[in-house]
Amino acid sequence: MKMDKNEMNKKKSMKNNHHSENKNHTHMIEDFRRRFWVSLILTFPILILSPLIQGILGYELTFRFDNYLLFGLSSLVYFYGGWPFLTGLIDELKKKKPGMMTLIGVAISVAWAYSSAIALGLEGKSFFWELATLIDIMLLGHWIEMKSVMNASNALEKIVQLMPSEAHLLEDGQTKDIAIDQLKSEDLVFVKPGEKIPVDGAIIEGESHIDESMVTGESKPVTKKKDNKVIGGTINGNGSLKIKAEQVGEDAYLSKVINMVREAQSEKSKTQHLADKVAFWLTLVSLSVGFFTLTVWLILEQPFVFALERMASVMVITCPHALGLAVPLVVAISTSLSAQRGLLIRNRTAFENSRKISLLVFDKTGTLTQGKFEVLRYGTLNNSYQDKEILSLAGSLESKSEHPLATSIMQKIEKVGIKPPEVKNFKALTGKGIEGEVENKKIKVVSPGFLKEKGIKIPDDVYRNEQETIVFVLVEEELAGFIAMGDEIRSESYEAIKILKENNLKIYMMTGDNGKVAKSVSDELNLDGYYAEVLPDQKLEKIKDFQAKGEFVAMTGDGINDAPALAKADVGIAVGSGTDIAAETADIILVNSNPVDIAHLIVFGKETYKKMIQNLIWATGYNFIAIPLAAGVLYNIGIIISPAMGAIFMSLSTIIVAINAQLLKKKII
Repeated sequence: MKMDKNEMNKKKSMKNNHHSENKNHTHMIEDFRRRFWVSLILTFPILILSPLIQGILGYELTFRFDNYLLFGLSSLVYFYGGWPFLTGLIDELKKKKPGMMTLIGVAISVAWAYSSAIALGLEGKSFFWELATLIDIMLLGHWIEMKSVMNASNALEKIVQLMPSEAHLLEDGQTKDIAIDQLKSEDLVFVKPGEKIPVDGAIIEGESHIDESMVTGESKPVTKKKDNKVIGGTINGNGSLKIKAEQVGEDAYLSKVINMVREAQSEKSKTQHLADKVAFWLTLVSLSVGFFTLTVWLILEQPFVFALERMASVMVITCPHALGLAVPLVVAISTSLSAQRGLLIRNRTAFENSRKISLLVFDKTGTLTQGKFEVLRYGTLNNSYQDKEILSLAGSLESKSEHPLATSIMQKIEKVGIKPPEVKNFKALTGKGIEGEVENKKIKVVSPGFLKEKGIKIPDDVYRNEQETIVFVLVEEELAGFIAMGDEIRSESYEAIKILKENNLKIYMMTGDNGKVAKSVSDELNLDGYYAEVLPDQKLEKIKDFQAKGEFVAMTGDGINDAPALAKADVGIAVGSGTDIAAETADIILVNSNPVDIAHLIVFGKETYKKMIQNLIWATGYNFIAIPLAAGVLYNIGIIISPAMGAIFMSLSTIIVAINAQLLKKKII
């Protein structure tokens, strides 16, 4: 019992930790938003009091304590607005991975420390207005980024919600409802028709059809009877079941899926953003050139104040305002444009990397196919009957059946608008079909095996492919017609595969469905290969195998069975018609469930990446000229860049970056 309590505590702890992470992410977004608006409000009086702004706009505003007021307001912005960057600087240095936070933290600290010294009596010109606007823009950039890129924060919570909260425990012939956390291995549970199965185990009594599509990807409900295994979270069909619990707590199937998703997401989150890589090198340049400048001017016996101003100018100019917006602006615009075309971008890094996709893996059910087991075709095989008569006769019998195939046929009859006649003397033919009397005729709806057993020849043109399940209608023991059911290939899938192959991508399919169906779909769409009857952990391993071979892998899926693979893939793409879990673990969601949108994604991803690179060049390129001039390399011939001129350069680069990002709207996906 002690072990069971430990397992229960682990599960509660896992849920609590995830809930805490989710709240923390939301809190961070709110924190950046609040700091941005407070800092922006404080920036206005800082701008008004700044000598540079007064000189540009041609007014003069001086009073006894103006320097101290400017110092006080700027200090508020530095400590309140700059706090995330200061703590971020410390975190990055602890991890020995200096990036954007380090670059910003160093720049604002140098600007504040130097400007404070000026306000308190040191000779020189302050950077207070540059400090305030730099913090404002960096806060805005991070706020935009965090709003645009919501990581897969709800995935694990969604998977946990698949499980029912209670189970019907069987004890001494009686049932009592208990919390699912209280179930132990070897417990007996009772599952009513239509309920979710609460535990992994084996059936000891009863027979039913189980919908396992969200777990295995199998589109057709699976017949389960005594001694067959069942998975917690799947949906019971038409029969009552008694199940012996086998795996509970951390050993349960869905718990293992949760762990796979968490591990895959954790690995992917280590990927460094493009802007962070640029910031890393700029940090090295800023610190190296800054201290080198100070040292050189002191060696040349220049006054300390002059050397310090040159150093401060270098380190402030190195952190351009535009860098903080270069990527977030493009991401915000591309996210908006993509959403209009049915692509929801949830992970910025994955979207940046979509241009590198070399191999694309599709789930079958609900992605390449419709994801619904339904009537695809029906028709007569006897001139005495019309096509709709075959459907009507079958409907008369199927209206009394609880088999999953009956559900598909009755849905088609309702859609077509047929009202089947009444059936008499209905009877099930175990494992073969059903029979009854309709309008004084003996009717049977049977499997192909029944026809072979009776020596009735099946016409060659009935079968089209291995994807279909076909039943036959007999009238007075004569073959009258057929009904073909299956999960139909999406019409858009053909065009999508064609476009992707034209872009030199390798296309594979992975499915929990059987080998015959998988091969049929693969052959029909001319894929490079397929893997059938694979479970979530096996899909995950296949993704790892592809990656180990040097492929940059994208995975497209729609169900719980795809979640670990979607999280592990370099780019995870969820089909919008699928489950919330697939959507939460994916990096990008296809709202319209149209595979052709994947081709648009790759093309648009390339255009977006170009804009990011262009913006980073604009945001940092002027440093090749500005840094040496700020350091004073041409001081002897009277050319030197002042902090004011550096500020103008920064402003221009910010404007250029903003305009260039807007040009992305002209790109058509």
